[in-house]
Amino acid sequence: MADDGIARGDDGVARCSWADSAPEYRAYHDREWGFPVTDDVRLFEKLSLEGFQAGLSWLTILRKRENFRRAFARFDFRAVARFDQDDVARLLNDASIIRHRGKIEAVINNAGRAVELVDAEGSLAAYVWRFEPSGRGRRAVHQGEVPAQTPESVALAKDLKRRGWRFVGPTTVYAFMQAMGLVNDHLSGCAARTQATRARREFEVPGG
Repeated sequence: MADDGIARGDDGVARCSWADSAPEYRAYHDREWGFPVTDDVRLFEKLSLEGFQAGLSWLTILRKRENFRRAFARFDFRAVARFDQDDVARLLNDASIIRHRGKIEAVINNAGRAVELVDAEGSLAAYVWRFEPSGRGRRAVHQGEVPAQTPESVALAKDLKRRGWRFVGPTTVYAFMQAMGLVNDHLSGCAARTQATRARREFEVPGG
């Protein structure tokens, strides 16, 4: 790994150094992280999994992602909103996911809040993209310049909490914003940065 936070993999591709530490990270970094998303189910899934990540590594969650999808109805929030205590018990007995009652119940609660938000705002995508930082992601990002949270993530977290969401602190929300392309925190020199920048340039903000 170079001092600039860029690692060149055995395939010759320059990436953010964290992406070179595991095959799952490499695929996630190259194909998903930082690319703009408008699909409501994917947005809900990511917010849910970021909540599960609290206190754990993202690699742990990433390796269990398909198990989470199976357990939580592919993160169809309208279906998850109908989960009851029998479902909570089922999930607490499912060793293939993270068995944390508070986080499980938060996902079910948040599914109900997501249904309400879509009814009020039209879509999750139209809502969350209002919090895209102005001009963010269009400048070079260097190692040490990536924040843990921003005023925009604080504002989004605060508004989600006001709407009754749980496990949506500003650091969790900023990680969500990074992953879903609301910001582009691929480092300068990372091959995926150019691709994510192009994807954002061609992207139409929902409801915009």
